[in-house]
Amino acid sequence: MKEITIIIVSFKSENAIYNCLSTINKKYPVIVIENSSDIIFKKKIEGKYKNVKCILARKNLGFGKANNIGLYVAKSNYVLLLNPDTKLKKDTVNILIKNANKIKDFALLAPSIVNEKDKNYGYFENKTILKRNKNNPFEVDFIKGFAMFFNKKKLNKIKFFDEKIFLYLEEIDLCKRIKDQGEKIYIIPSAKIYHAGGMSHDLKFNYELELSRNWHWMWSLFYYNKKHYGFLCAFKITIGKLISSFFKFFFYIFIFRFAKSKIYLCRLLGLMNSYLNRPSSYRPKV
Repeated sequence: MKEITIIIVSFKSENAIYNCLSTINKKYPVIVIENSSDIIFKKKIEGKYKNVKCILARKNLGFGKANNIGLYVAKSNYVLLLNPDTKLKKDTVNILIKNANKIKDFALLAPSIVNEKDKNYGYFENKTILKRNKNNPFEVDFIKGFAMFFNKKKLNKIKFFDEKIFLYLEEIDLCKRIKDQGEKIYIIPSAKIYHAGGMSHDLKFNYELELSRNWHWMWSLFYYNKKHYGFLCAFKITIGKLISSFFKFFFYIFIFRFAKSKIYLCRLLGLMNSYLNRPSSYRPKV
């Protein structure tokens, strides 16, 4: 059995994913879950990288459900989930594995994010924590979804991602469930990753995917808070956003900025669907 499997969920990600795969040592098996039926993409990527198996989801399943497919298919206990717009340093995976073998009680690990000059950025609101722990692993309440190292044995009871969530907050939901079960999540500062952020897809799809992001952000925000804290709490958190989106929708229509008004319409519809307990059904038209 292989020690680790790397899983990458892609959707219209051809421009980004090759940069990511080029930084992964070919001794590690990679499973790409492509959220479409693009057989040309599958043949191309498997032809170029012999360590890569591409599974076509046949339709856009979303981030969590597609990752779940990879997690169930992977034969290894250790699994590293990556976004297509990430790049690894040469020793990133090796450092994660070494720390996984040392920290026996972890459920999730994550590398630290660095920019192209190897400076840490963007992961913590309190950067003092990171400065204080430059070389030593430290425990956190959550990690970001673009790079998650799984100890699958620890998730037998918890399972993986909530498949009702199409996009956004699925990793926060998983981390909360892990912490609620008394399991541990760590950052490994010496393992480093580059993350472009929002660059997983081809740029020509930007507007359609922006509509999708706004719809699902609002849907997921209410759903997550209702699931963990109750309807009233979720309503209090989102009612201001509902009112704001309503007025901005009509304001942008009034000044003839219809593309902008459509974004706020998506925010309204996403939130209303979540209020009404309807599924996260919106799909980008690409």
